[in-house]
Amino acid sequence: MEKTEDYGCASNIKIANDVVGKIAAMAALEVEGVSAMGNNITTEILGKVGMKNLLKYVKIDVLGKEVTIDIAITIEYGRNIPAISQKVQARVKQTVENMTGLTVADVNVRVAGISLNKE
Repeated sequence: MEKTEDYGCASNIKIANDVVGKIAAMAALEVEGVSAMGNNITTEILGKVGMKNLLKYVKIDVLGKEVTIDIAITIEYGRNIPAISQKVQARVKQTVENMTGLTVADVNVRVAGISLNKE
């Protein structure tokens, strides 16, 4: 059974932690310069392996209405790693907050690899 959190919404809405993780992963993949989640799942084969595999690169910790997100990404070779990481942090924070109503306390980015092929 998936873990869910009650986020204190008036209508008693519950969002599974896996859903928050998928939102964070997709937001990270939207950032230019991010070629994959973790170090081996590229966006091209994402449809073949499914969204479930993305979750092994995202860790969600929820405490009340605050969430901390740890995410692992692969960055394209030649890109500025600190700049891309900051964009990922901002994009993930904004997207998760907008879609869930949660407050994102932290987005911790781990660069797990460098992609030699730009996608």
